[in-house]
Amino acid sequence: MIKLFLVLSKYKFKEGLSMDIEIVAKALKELGHPTRLAIYKSVVRAGYQGIAVGGLQDKLDIPGSTLSHHVSGLASAGLISQRREGRTLFCVAEYEKLTSVIGFLQDECCFDEACEEEEQ
Repeated sequence: MIKLFLVLSKYKFKEGLSMDIEIVAKALKELGHPTRLAIYKSVVRAGYQGIAVGGLQDKLDIPGSTLSHHVSGLASAGLISQRREGRTLFCVAEYEKLTSVIGFLQDECCFDEACEEEEQ
């Protein structure tokens, strides 16, 4: 177990990326809805170029108004951003935010357990 702790303890936030628990809770809340999670997974899979909203709508078979509502929630949590190219609107994953949320959850993994083992 100490080996796992040592591996995970090497993961550190970049300077200035420490996360507030409210920010992480908001991100996890948005990802807690099955439709938003499916949208986010598709956006993450699309890579740094993002995915056109129309393509996302076709891929997931979601009505435009529903997609817009869910995309708005993901954007408000900072998980995605949008950019316009001509008449096409793209959704792009904010990978730094994703990494920060995951890091927040992993940062103190097994912390207390390691302390208990050292005391014995």
